Amino acid sequence: MARRPRPPVLLVVPAVGAVLFVGLPLVGLLAKTPWGSLGEQLSSPDVLSALWLSVECSLGALLLSLVLGVPLAFLLARTDFRGKAVVRALVTLPLVLPPVAGGVALLLAFGRRGLAGDLLAAVDVSLPFTKAGVILAEAFVAMPFLVLSVEGALAGLDPEHEDVASTLGARPLRVFFTVTVPLVGPGIAAGAALAWARALGEFGATITFAGNFPGTTQTLPLAVYVLLQDEPDAAISLSLLLLTVSLAVLILLRNRWLGRVA
Repeated sequence: MARRPRPPVLLVVPAVGAVLFVGLPLVGLLAKTPWGSLGEQLSSPDVLSALWLSVECSLGALLLSLVLGVPLAFLLARTDFRGKAVVRALVTLPLVLPPVAGGVALLLAFGRRGLAGDLLAAVDVSLPFTKAGVILAEAFVAMPFLVLSVEGALAGLDPEHEDVASTLGARPLRVFFTVTVPLVGPGIAAGAALAWARALGEFGATITFAGNFPGTTQTLPLAVYVLLQDEPDAAISLSLLLLTVSLAVLILLRNRWLGRVA
């Protein structure tokens, strides 16, 4: 086995700096965590309310992303149509769009005076500053992770199995649900995990579109923001909880992505 050359010192120094830059804040969070009162901090009624709301809304956002995102990823990966590049750019735009700007855009689209405001009012539906608004805001920023993951999985899929099913008389929709979806299952699962984690940690679009009302729209990130002013120990405990969830998602995905890198 050939021995790998030693990396240049000029590359090692900034690389170590990058690791410290990312790792030091996490070490600081662990160092300042009130471990003795952690259980008490995480079991207070306000925290449990925010935690339950976060889980409920993030799962709702994930479901909405799956229903809308998987078919869209299929169309982007398997079909050609005019404006495809524009659609792909539009769908991935929330990845780079400032979350607060995303919340403003949602207000202008689904608010009472938004583009769809009259239509929603006609069916007696109001989305801003409601739990449904939280789900919508979280899905807005999380769905691109799912679409990109599923589209990548579909692009790398050998179509031979689908062709065989089609030659045996299966209709396209049946081929999609019984052959295509199971084959790209790992890609869907990876995208769903990333989208759920992103939805769970969403802040800017949520506070702009859904507000910050305890028990109604105050999710964990919003609770951290409020607690940081008066109860920093509780804010640190909640941040540690969010960090643990994010780390768990990365560990679950290590065989799919991190393992490949290794």
